[in-house]
Amino acid sequence: MFFSFRALLTTSLCSGLSLCILSPTSALADTSDLMSRSTLTGDWGGERQKLVDKGITLTGDYSSETISNLHGGIKRGTRYAQQIRVGAKFDLSKLLDTPDAGFVQILVNDRRGHSATEDLLGNRLSAQENYGGEYTRLTEFSYQRNLFSPDVSAKIGYMVMGTDFGGMPILTNFVSAGFCAHPLTMSSGSGWGNYPTAHWGGELRYDVNDSLTLQTAVFQVNPEHNSLPSEAFSMPSHDSTGAILPLEAIFNNNAFLNGQYKVGWYYDSSNSQKIGSTEKSSNRTGAYVLMDQAIWRDEQDPESVLRLFGQAATSNAATSPMRRWYSVGLVKQKPFASRPHDSIALGYGRAVLNSRTRDVQEAAATSFGEYEMIANLDNGEQMIELNYGAQVTPWLLLRPDLQYYIEPGAFSGKKRGNALAVGLQIKATF
Repeated sequence: MFFSFRALLTTSLCSGLSLCILSPTSALADTSDLMSRSTLTGDWGGERQKLVDKGITLTGDYSSETISNLHGGIKRGTRYAQQIRVGAKFDLSKLLDTPDAGFVQILVNDRRGHSATEDLLGNRLSAQENYGGEYTRLTEFSYQRNLFSPDVSAKIGYMVMGTDFGGMPILTNFVSAGFCAHPLTMSSGSGWGNYPTAHWGGELRYDVNDSLTLQTAVFQVNPEHNSLPSEAFSMPSHDSTGAILPLEAIFNNNAFLNGQYKVGWYYDSSNSQKIGSTEKSSNRTGAYVLMDQAIWRDEQDPESVLRLFGQAATSNAATSPMRRWYSVGLVKQKPFASRPHDSIALGYGRAVLNSRTRDVQEAAATSFGEYEMIANLDNGEQMIELNYGAQVTPWLLLRPDLQYYIEPGAFSGKKRGNALAVGLQIKATF
C-alpha cells in the first residue's frame, strides 16, 4: 500500500512539473500577454483555473544564483546553483464538499549546482541561499485545518519547521543565506530545520487578535536520515535523537507605517557533544528577536515605502559553533515610480564564533606561527549585501547582487583576505 502511494505521489508530481515547465498544448491558446500574466505558462487555456475552482492548485518555480568571487577568499571564480520546486495544494472543502475540511500540501524540491562559499570564498555564511542538499526530495506532505474557530489552526505532517517559524518575508529580498531568511544560529546550534529539509511534526497557531499571534510546534530531530539522498522520499522517522519545541509570538503593527515583530525561543531535547569536551549536553536552547518596520511611506503613493529590518539571535553556549547573530538593513520598495514592483536591499550582518570553538582551533595548531595566526583572527564573520530586485514581469525577477565578506576565515580558523563577490539571482514562476 505504502509503495503504491509513493509511486502515485511521485508520478503525479512529476506530471505536474512537466505541465509547469513544458507549457501544455492548451497554454498555446492562452490569449493573455506573456509579459503581464502571473505565471510563465499562463492559465493553460482556462484549465488551470478550472482546477483551482475544483480545489486543486498546482505551483512551480525556478531560482538560480550565480556568484563570482572577484577578490579575496580562497580563489577567483564563478559558481552556479539552482532550485526547482513543484507542488500541489488540495482544498478538501471543495473536493469533498465539506465545510472547513482543511488543506493538503505536497511539495517536491530539487537542487543542483556548486557552492561559491565552499569553493571560492571560504566563509561560513553561504553566498547562495538556494545551495545545500543537491538532490530531489519530498519537502512537504502536510494537512492543515482550523480548530474550533478560524482563529485557531493546526498543521501536521512531514514539513519544514522554518517555513512557519523564525523567518521574515522581507529577508527573501536577499541572495545570501546570511540574511535569507532565518538567523543561522538556529540550524547551527540545534535540530532546527530550514528549507528544504523536512521533519515529522505538528504546529498550533492562535490568532489572538489582529495585532498578536501565538504559535508553537513539536518537530522530530533526525539529522542523520533527514539529509540522506537515499531517503529523499521515505519520510524517515527512525533513529530520532530527540524533539525540538519552538515558541513564538508575532506582533503586528497595523498603522500606516506598519511592521511586524517576532520573539521566539526553542528547546531541543537531543543529547549533543559539547565543544572541546567528551561530555554531552542534555539539551540545546536558543532565542531570537526579529523586526520588520516601515520607517517612511509616501502618503500619495503608499506602495513606495522604506523598511528597516533587524535580527538578534543567540544559541547554546556548550554546543553551537555560531554563538550569536546580528543583522540590520533597509529595503526600499518601489524605488522609482515607473518600477512599482522593484526593490533595493542593503544589509549588514555579523556572526559571532563560539569562544570554545576558537579554543579548539588554537589547541589543534601544529606550530606557534599557526597558533598566533588563529589567535589573531576576529571572533566573527561580517557581511554586507547590496542588490536591486528587478521584477521584469509578474513571473520573472532578476536580482543583480554585490556581497562583501570581512574575515571570511574566522569560523574555519584560517587567514583569508576579505572577499568581494558579485552575482545574479533569477526567479521564475511557472
